[in-house]
Amino acid sequence: MITWPSPKIKTVATASEAKRPRIFNLSRLIQWLAAIACLLTAASAHALGTGRFVQLEGSDGVVVAAAGRAAPLLVSPGDFPGVLRAARDLQRDIGKVSGATPAWRTDAVSMAGDVIIAGTLGRHPVIDRLAKEGKIDTANLAGQWEGFLIQAVPDPMPGVKRALVIAGSDKRGTIYGLYTLSEQIGVSPWHWWADVPIPRHRSLTVPLATRVTEKPVVQYRGIFLNDEAPALTNWAKERFGGFNRQFYEKLFELMLRMRANYLWPAMWYSSFNDDDKGNGELADMMGIVMGTSHHEPMMRAQQEWHRYGKGPWDYQRNGDTLREFWAGGLRNTRNYESVITMAMRGDGDEPMSESANVGLLERIVSDQRDLIRKEWQREPETVPQLWALYKEVQDYYEKGMRVPDDMLLLWCDDNWGNIRRLPTAEERKRRGGAGVYYHFDYVGVPRSYKWLNVTQIGKVWEQMNLANEYGANRMWIVNVGDLKPMEVPTEFFLAYAWDPASWPAERLPDYLRQWAAREFGERHAHEIAAIVDKYTRYNARRRPEQLAPDTYSLVNYDEAERVVADYTALADEAQRIGMTLPKAMRDAYFQLVEYPVRASANAVDLYVSAGRNQLYARQGRVSTNDMAARVRRLFGHDAELARQYHGISNGKWNHMMSQTRFGYTNWDQPYRDVMPAVSELRIPGPGQLAAPNGIHPSDRMGVAVDGNPVAWPVFPIRQLILPALDRYERKPRHIDLFNRSSAPFDYTITASQPWLKISHSAGRVARDRRVAIDVDWNAVPVGITETELTVHGPDKAKVVVKVPVHARTDTVEGHVETGGVIAIEAEHYTRALAPAGRRWQTIPGYGRTLSGVTTMPGAAPALTVQDGMRLEYDVHLFSAGEVKLHAVLSPTLKFQPGSGFRYAVSIDDGPPQEVNVHADGSEDYWRRIVSDGVAKFVTTHRIDQPGKHTLKFWALDPGLVLQRLVVDAGGMQPSYLGPPESPRIVRRPE
Repeated sequence: MITWPSPKIKTVATASEAKRPRIFNLSRLIQWLAAIACLLTAASAHALGTGRFVQLEGSDGVVVAAAGRAAPLLVSPGDFPGVLRAARDLQRDIGKVSGATPAWRTDAVSMAGDVIIAGTLGRHPVIDRLAKEGKIDTANLAGQWEGFLIQAVPDPMPGVKRALVIAGSDKRGTIYGLYTLSEQIGVSPWHWWADVPIPRHRSLTVPLATRVTEKPVVQYRGIFLNDEAPALTNWAKERFGGFNRQFYEKLFELMLRMRANYLWPAMWYSSFNDDDKGNGELADMMGIVMGTSHHEPMMRAQQEWHRYGKGPWDYQRNGDTLREFWAGGLRNTRNYESVITMAMRGDGDEPMSESANVGLLERIVSDQRDLIRKEWQREPETVPQLWALYKEVQDYYEKGMRVPDDMLLLWCDDNWGNIRRLPTAEERKRRGGAGVYYHFDYVGVPRSYKWLNVTQIGKVWEQMNLANEYGANRMWIVNVGDLKPMEVPTEFFLAYAWDPASWPAERLPDYLRQWAAREFGERHAHEIAAIVDKYTRYNARRRPEQLAPDTYSLVNYDEAERVVADYTALADEAQRIGMTLPKAMRDAYFQLVEYPVRASANAVDLYVSAGRNQLYARQGRVSTNDMAARVRRLFGHDAELARQYHGISNGKWNHMMSQTRFGYTNWDQPYRDVMPAVSELRIPGPGQLAAPNGIHPSDRMGVAVDGNPVAWPVFPIRQLILPALDRYERKPRHIDLFNRSSAPFDYTITASQPWLKISHSAGRVARDRRVAIDVDWNAVPVGITETELTVHGPDKAKVVVKVPVHARTDTVEGHVETGGVIAIEAEHYTRALAPAGRRWQTIPGYGRTLSGVTTMPGAAPALTVQDGMRLEYDVHLFSAGEVKLHAVLSPTLKFQPGSGFRYAVSIDDGPPQEVNVHADGSEDYWRRIVSDGVAKFVTTHRIDQPGKHTLKFWALDPGLVLQRLVVDAGGMQPSYLGPPESPRIVRRPE
């Protein structure tokens, strides 16, 4: 039978395990402390996950390269060809970094000095002898899946002073060890795929205390090239002639450098084994396990059926033909390492016909296993197989369909990064284990998203941590679309699959910092990490393909303005840093950081500007036409950014940003990018100001106030009222004066109180003038005051604007009500209470506004309110009565059988109200929560008196992630992200 390895854990030792006499030596101690300091200083400079063990300035230890000479590389000619190929990569990498290329040695005759010894246990005589002599400890390495040891060894053989030994338990283990050293000396896995330059270092040494052992937790760690047209497909055709062995050699090397081992190949218009007969042999030689996607069974591509299949893709009507077709797939791949996709879906990744049933699918699987037995001459239980429970296929499982116990159950997300199902305690006993098929890219409802990276690594962490805790860790595979520009989440997904324990939630910011330092150096690593964190958060709020002119509120909470300003500032920061980087880094930086930030910021600005154009047209502003011109400029700028991307690295990445992104009318991508619709006004001239063909002279001036889309003049006449100015919030409000004609006009603004501050109390308006309104809080009287602004314009135009001022002096604590709401970020709790064995976990950067808070462990039994797993938030309300509490959660799906996951809320000691977040199981609801990136729930509570209160949030089921809480005391206005966080008063003990 096939042996499915259990999860593995890595071990990193920084001291030799050999026993030495305990002799105090001050100089030796100083040397050790200096070495440790050096290691700590550079621990994250050029490596992700594995602690840094290569010194760039050290002198003690194994000298990999120094003074223009490099240690020879001793390999065994009897090792795996894939190992020897990776060793050649290491040889070249050392040469590029140090300027000295190691000599290639296949025997140990006449060797001296320092040496690198690399090979696989049982295939490298020198490594086997070192193990036998006890100079390297391989007792825990032998027989492991993909394990490796990197150890500095003194006096490994006669004449050799020191050796750096890289030993693998199997082919891939050795390959991963070799590429680990490459990364340690500064070679990024993305050196070819993103043009990350290889640094130069004159000295590379490894301290003699070095001993690193690692092995993966997730057995199969893979990617799926999917939805790969037009971008990747046209790029591959132009550069390589298609998805052939030249293309896949580059891809396989990248995967191995990131410790991936499994691939579902590009399949929209191609066939891995049919397009280039050498593809399969290359994969097997290099060490990549091949499969076919969730809907392509038995190692045959969909395109092969379209090319050679006869009759319908229907097992009931065309079973003989399908069996022969599948048998051909097995014959073509019988000599290669594979995981076979079993069962079937409809042709073209569609559901099966309505006549399909559990019995038919079980018969299909049984017949397929008979084919495996016949074609491969092996019992099926010894051959790795998976059943992908994708979309409606999961329904067959829930209705009772079962497959043999040795088959891997590949659970799937909803195509939007939310896992649909994870194994129950009973299902975790299955010998075949379980895995997860995940998505960074998707074509389908509610809308395809393929253009840019929209995935937060915090989201990946949260979902895949659940997968690991629930035992779905036999295989993780992710749909990466065109691969570029999904570089950051792809590598994190694979790094986390290798060793989840290395990346707890609190280290996620450090992951991005280490990534940035590896690619671009330490100087700007913190800033670059923050840029990547922010732009993925901004994109996750709403996929660029789903943006619309009214996504963000144009009038409430300055939302659209703040979103554009934040993204513009981020893009400016990205561009500024890019200009400070060495020229050799700029192409890589543009691909990995600058382009996605600037293109995303431009897209948001484009749609917000289109929204403003429509609003201004309704208000009659002459600047309507300016905003229409802005939309056109931004639309053109998007094309210019794509041209710049396609031109970098001498045109190496032509076509990669050719995915259409503007102009969606349904779920499918538009044929061409379409600019958002704009309106233009015909502006009346000086001679057109009289009714009935124009406007009255006094109506040339328009006035709009903060928080209101309706502007003066309007019929019927409405009182203009600004949102209240509040002592605790200390946020100015504004009014917009705008022109409705072609001639400028003069205005004045007077205030009914001297302590009301006006930024521009008089002036001339040609198009628009924003006037900020604030308060001198040292002069305003205590209490609630209603003041007035009077705006005088042309031809005796006069507008009165009411200005409420709240200058309360109550003794308050916690989050304070302003504008009739209290908005709270989840991590800003006052108290976190948890029973023994449980804890609250903040996931930095995850969510739409700040972070998410979840419970740990993720795979834990449900709780009751009495168990006390809750967050408490002290708040201050200024009025009594009914309030509505909005809980904003991540869109967690019901990944365990049952009625749904629950939380409970209360205010003070009121009865907790329990909420089932999965009560609405409709597709419309699912479409809304995945599009919005959050699920919102509302409960109603009664406040008996103003003052301090405590809001309580209980987590009753695991897997829920709280992002925000908002108390609506009657003032909440429509917006996409909700009100900004309310002021928080923290009183410290005296």
